[in-house]
Amino acid sequence: MESVAPQEADWTVGRWWHTLRYMARLIVLSTLLVVGVLVGFIYLESRRDEARPADAIVVLGTAQYNGRPSPVLRARLDHALALYRRGIAPLIITTGGRGRDPRFSEGGVGRDYLIAHGVPPGAVLAEEEGASSWESLQNAARLLAGRDVRRIVLVSDPFHMARLKLMARDLGFEPLASPTRTSPISRSPAREFFYVLREMGGIVVYLFSSPRLIVERKR
Repeated sequence: MESVAPQEADWTVGRWWHTLRYMARLIVLSTLLVVGVLVGFIYLESRRDEARPADAIVVLGTAQYNGRPSPVLRARLDHALALYRRGIAPLIITTGGRGRDPRFSEGGVGRDYLIAHGVPPGAVLAEEEGASSWESLQNAARLLAGRDVRRIVLVSDPFHMARLKLMARDLGFEPLASPTRTSPISRSPAREFFYVLREMGGIVVYLFSSPRLIVERKR
């Protein structure tokens, strides 16, 4: 039985170690590249305001407290209200299910808020079942079926725009982003950065799963 010379064994180990180090560096660099691309994508979409005449405005829901919109939800609703008053679209869809509160839905609270601020009841539709961004947009699409709605203006926080536009396109809409600039999240860089990191993960999951296969977790 032939034995491997110590020098040859050392060379073999060294070659494998060099290969592993090279692969590790490649993985790290690839990961950094993907992160950089995603951060850039989220940032660019967050800075755009594409509001122009459309068929409907869709407001993504978030927390409500005992029938009243949270500060973040109120910022989104106020922005949608301003767009409506500018004549951007004749119809607003508020979205969001009940979450932990069985009495009130995010979509219903949003609808009531807009009506209380002068939007005619016939100009607001509430989607009240969505437990995620995808579900909310999917349900909104069902509400709009038969209304000849194609171009929609999406209203949410800036960090949310990139993923929402991907989803809306998959549902057959022509999405325009119009993020609120008055959300409390935007006033806290650390908090906003946390949400950007979450969105990065959400986009990766969404792109690899696709709406045809899985429903992404709640925003």
